[in-house]
Amino acid sequence: MTQSHPRISKAVIPAAGLGTRFLPATKATPKEMLPVVDKPAIQYVVEEAASAGLDDVLMITGRNKRPLEDHFDRNYELESALQKKGDAGRLAKVQESSDLATMHYVRQGDPKGLGHAVLCAAPHVGDEPFAVLLGDDLIDPRDPLLKRMVDVQEQHGGSVIALMEVAPEQIHLYGCAAVEATADGDVVKVTGLVEKPDPADAPSNYAVIGRYVLDPHVFDILRTTEPGRGGEIQLTDALQQLASDEKVGGPVHGVVFKGRRYDTGDRGDYLRAIVRLACEREDLGPDFRTWLRSYVTEEM
Repeated sequence: MTQSHPRISKAVIPAAGLGTRFLPATKATPKEMLPVVDKPAIQYVVEEAASAGLDDVLMITGRNKRPLEDHFDRNYELESALQKKGDAGRLAKVQESSDLATMHYVRQGDPKGLGHAVLCAAPHVGDEPFAVLLGDDLIDPRDPLLKRMVDVQEQHGGSVIALMEVAPEQIHLYGCAAVEATADGDVVKVTGLVEKPDPADAPSNYAVIGRYVLDPHVFDILRTTEPGRGGEIQLTDALQQLASDEKVGGPVHGVVFKGRRYDTGDRGDYLRAIVRLACEREDLGPDFRTWLRSYVTEEM
């Protein structure tokens, strides 16, 4: 008989990074606020959490991240000005971000890595399973990865990570999972994890991407996890301990994602994400695609 586990309601979004790859644009603007077409990248992530039923969102921030809080707060002056103009369309867009979820914020005092950022969420999360969404990975809403991960966690308990097959020569850029097949075609059991391995040492070509559903026992492990690769506390190292001993926090499963993913943490992929999403917009796509074809034909 399939065991039922508590429904997940909380999402954690680490957003304390400095965004050095996007300097000088991120000197005074958080990288999460860089627009993807006409909406900041971080809003796509919060929308994804809300769409999966996670309406309690904790954002882990740092210095110079106040614009994140302002974006998800009400802006009464702007709303009033739009209302007086009768601009209902833009008014709805402005109000949308403040109505998505109940937002909470905590600062990561020291930039000690993703594992440390997740640990900062412990007082808010408590003893409940929770989701972690990284802002650099935008998942197309037509491919509901997080909802599937929540369902798998409710079925099996423990933790669930998102995996994606990559070319062997690219695996050194990611955390990498050793896996075993299960009865579900898109679900694997994770038996081990290693952070950014050399391709020759990688146990598979399954890369960990920025979505996790975690058992709260991960906090106990993170509290004693020593800094790993890059001198940072790695979430991958804590997950490796969970995967190697199911008695602590249950098993670790992976959902193999084959949908549309946009990596906004890399400048080139950020630009490609904008082009792809703009091409698919009903209001922008037709004219933009026409221009793009002309540009490629004439300039390339």
